[in-house]
Amino acid sequence: MTKPTPPSALFDTLEEMPNPFRTPVRSVAHLVSDPPSSALQDYQFACEFLYSYRGSPDTFSTYRRELEHFLQWAWLIARIQLSEIKREDIEAYVEFARQPPAHWIGSKNVARFLDQGGERVPNPQWRPYVSTQGEYVCSQAALQSLFSVLSSFFNFLIQENYLQANPVSQIRQKSKFLRKQQGNAQIRRLSPLQWSYVIESAEQMASGDKTTHERTLFIMNALFAMYLRISELVETPRWRPQMDHFQRDTDGNWWFLTVGKGNKEREISVSNSMLDALRRYRSSRGMPPLPVPGDSAPLIHKTRGAGGITSTRQIRGIVQQCFDFAERRMREEFPDEADRLAAATVHWLRHTGISEDVKFRPREHVRDDAGHGSSAITDRYIDVERAERHASARGKRIKQD
Repeated sequence: MTKPTPPSALFDTLEEMPNPFRTPVRSVAHLVSDPPSSALQDYQFACEFLYSYRGSPDTFSTYRRELEHFLQWAWLIARIQLSEIKREDIEAYVEFARQPPAHWIGSKNVARFLDQGGERVPNPQWRPYVSTQGEYVCSQAALQSLFSVLSSFFNFLIQENYLQANPVSQIRQKSKFLRKQQGNAQIRRLSPLQWSYVIESAEQMASGDKTTHERTLFIMNALFAMYLRISELVETPRWRPQMDHFQRDTDGNWWFLTVGKGNKEREISVSNSMLDALRRYRSSRGMPPLPVPGDSAPLIHKTRGAGGITSTRQIRGIVQQCFDFAERRMREEFPDEADRLAAATVHWLRHTGISEDVKFRPREHVRDDAGHGSSAITDRYIDVERAERHASARGKRIKQD
């Protein structure tokens, strides 16, 4: 029996993606075998939609993932074109996304495309879905993202006069797919013990290899202490994080200027500990202790070549190396904590930093440093009521003595 062929990646990284408005797509034959007759037009619309989000790397990555999954299903499974999609097709796709076939699921994240002979070619090891913990589970957050992105995409197609109606908005009973959450969902973050192992691991790595891992240590400090998103550390067409984005005001207080989600600029208050981390990092690079106005050196430098890091994947790899080292150190004494650390992602560091600070700082201050749109978002990180609720239940008895 022939082994099923997994689908290929459809969209490259933001840095490698050509402008579809200037360079229209000419073929999809290298991406999908036996494509439907409409695949070229569908792909052109999808590329234009994605490219319009090039100013926000996080949004681009989310939209790319959802469109990739949907087009692969439409072309390879349903064999239909975008202009034919109806409400019942969306429902069928959601059911598919909840339980994709095994040959669509990988065990680790790998690059979508590889350089081969000067050309970008699909990576045969890549899979649309990834499960690092065994059986694949489609979370409620993933379903929310699916509905949101597809609805935006179909609204775009309506504006382009390609469709007359949005099939996603025609689904009246999304509740059969999406559950309502009572209270605040638990924030995924590191425990104090896990964070202590992680930061100590980064310090040990830096002591052993200053050239490579002083940068690692600074990244870990910045993600935790300033609640940065991974996209706020890399260079993009809209923003280049550099040393003089650390700025001192007339009162002698230090701030970090960044551009975050929604292309919003914000200032983050810099703690004394973070300032010490900056001094150590700059010293390792042969710089004066603190930056001055006009210091345009990249914030996160490449170890080879000039300029700053432009790939969020590279930052993830740096953080993951530190996580892996910390996990190995924890394994013998704290195996349960090590198991949970194995599931951690870069974004957990932002969650962890916010969760720790909101215990001691005014929530409005944390809200503004984190770039939250409202205090209600910051409130999700306050666990006082949740802890008290559990404490009151801890002594409940099932059987009376």
